[in-house]
Amino acid sequence: MDYAISIVVPAHNVQRYIEQCCRSILSQLRANHELIVVDDGSRDNTLALVLKLQETWTGSNFRNHCVRAAQGDYIAFVDGDDVLLPGALAALDQAIREHRPDVVACDFRMWHPEDPSKTRCVRLGYPVAKLLRDPEAILKTFFADRQMYIWSNVFRRDVYAQLKAPVFPPDRLFEDVATVPRLMSQCRSLVHLAHPVIDYRQAPTAPVVSEKWCLDFASALPLARQHLQASGVAESVRRHYDIAAAYFYVGVVKNSYRLPRAEGRRVRALLKPIFAGSVFGDSASMVATTGRADTISNDRTLDAVIIRQVESALTGGMVVNFRKAASRKLKLWRRLRKAKHKPGSLPDRQP
Repeated sequence: MDYAISIVVPAHNVQRYIEQCCRSILSQLRANHELIVVDDGSRDNTLALVLKLQETWTGSNFRNHCVRAAQGDYIAFVDGDDVLLPGALAALDQAIREHRPDVVACDFRMWHPEDPSKTRCVRLGYPVAKLLRDPEAILKTFFADRQMYIWSNVFRRDVYAQLKAPVFPPDRLFEDVATVPRLMSQCRSLVHLAHPVIDYRQAPTAPVVSEKWCLDFASALPLARQHLQASGVAESVRRHYDIAAAYFYVGVVKNSYRLPRAEGRRVRALLKPIFAGSVFGDSASMVATTGRADTISNDRTLDAVIIRQVESALTGGMVVNFRKAASRKLKLWRRLRKAKHKPGSLPDRQP
């Protein structure tokens, strides 16, 4: 059978979530869809749960297989701990049927199941329900949005075929950051689906930061840059890419301060040349870009702040800023402690 959409679910040690994920897809699955769950060596009960669900599914379009087996004209990804929102497949079907674009770019929700009040919709900057046929405009908006999730972009299978295998860098974190810009640069048409398609689960705690976490994130950018350069993208696209890279670099540097002091210092030294090889210009050209009328931006003021932070990180000044922030927090804590121990104040509670 020919399938319009293959929905691929990468699953690794997600036994707590995989049933909810699969059921959110199966409830929408039609004859022109196929669901493929790719178990990546899970050591928990993930695979057993998937096989049990497969036994109860009466159709033949639910398989536990590798992504290369996907037969759909389009490939949609859903992470094993996320949820496909109601109506998503029907909305994708309609967009594909009407426009046959190279990619359907989808809005999504930052989902906080433990605190629903924090859940918010992320809306992309492309025109809505309109076929966009300007590759330069596609890439400029893509980098201005900085939403490089593979699951928020449903590409034609032919677009994947244009990249050398393996499309996703193996044994690396943040493979989306390396891959999605390369896929998007191959697209000549795009439709923006304003219907949120994914509930992107947000963990209640901060991610575990390691040296590998930082370096894998930073090292994803040069792969994207090399492809963009080889593809001959326009100068305006390069400028927008540099601003996006600046945001990612600052984010990694800030997270590196959660590492032990010596390890963090070593990681930041390694990050500098990686970032230098990730961008087309320098901080001066980025400053000029933020002031251009043809620059697409969601927040020009924040863009300028990020570029100043890039300059600070490259010169070692960011550590001073962090130390000042830490010093202010310490002084505030001391003032609160002093006020608490004034006569008439309540004593500290014992643990």
